[in-house]
Amino acid sequence: MPYLLLILTTLFWSGNFVLSRGMHNQIPPIALSFWRWAVALLILACFGLVPLLRQRRLVLAKWRYLTLQGIVGVAGFNTLIYLAMQSTTAINAVLVNSCIPVVIVLVSRLLFNERLRLRQWLGVATSFFGVVLIITQGNLVSLLDLQFNRGDVLVFIAAFLWGFYSANLKNFPVGLHPFAYQTAIAIVGLAVLFPFYLAELNSGRSMTLSVEVGLTILYVALFASVLAFIFWNRAISILGANIAGPFIHLMPVFSTVLAVIFLDEILTTTHLLAILLIFTGILLATFRIHPIRNVDRPRQ
Repeated sequence: MPYLLLILTTLFWSGNFVLSRGMHNQIPPIALSFWRWAVALLILACFGLVPLLRQRRLVLAKWRYLTLQGIVGVAGFNTLIYLAMQSTTAINAVLVNSCIPVVIVLVSRLLFNERLRLRQWLGVATSFFGVVLIITQGNLVSLLDLQFNRGDVLVFIAAFLWGFYSANLKNFPVGLHPFAYQTAIAIVGLAVLFPFYLAELNSGRSMTLSVEVGLTILYVALFASVLAFIFWNRAISILGANIAGPFIHLMPVFSTVLAVIFLDEILTTTHLLAILLIFTGILLATFRIHPIRNVDRPRQ
């Protein structure tokens, strides 16, 4: 079940990546982040407001943790990604974003002294190589031509924020309802985003409401925010951040599939090889093979 949650999470986030890139000229980055979480909070309030009020003492006792998670995971990560997409290419963004599983491992090691087995390192490396194949279209030499700019730096900072957010779920308050948690960090994130949204409006950047804009915000609010965050948090609580991390490498796979379906792009043998490598890496990093113990046979 947790593996299915991770697969759905990366699928939802891939859709978020495709939509935000396609709509970046129609929706300013901070506006997209703000309205994404404003609508998400309205949805979450239907399920999370009651447990949040019921557990207000626990919430107040853990306000530092919830504030930090809200700043990093809600206000920080996706806002930086949306800002980065204004000044970098999709190829560069996906490449830098794909370092998240390694960042999660490093943060878990530094903060919580969690170690990764050699098999898991091999899995992360294998799936990452599959990601590189996708973004270079099989031409690894093209990596030498990549030039990193301000947007790439923002994606790299965002990757570290998400790595910290994921690893820090290890400190999730015992007994706190997941909907209460999600509602609380959404409130924190919106409070942080609000002044930046006002500044963006004052700069003259605004969005014009349309069916496409409305559907985009609804998607990123419901699927990429509410469901994806709940699924991701739940999976990490069961499996741990180090095991969940390599599933991030499914995002280029789903992005490729979505591009084939909706943008009429062609699926090549390079894509298929890369997808095979990514799934192989995830299997190496997540599933443990238990040796069969010798059992004495009863004598005849």
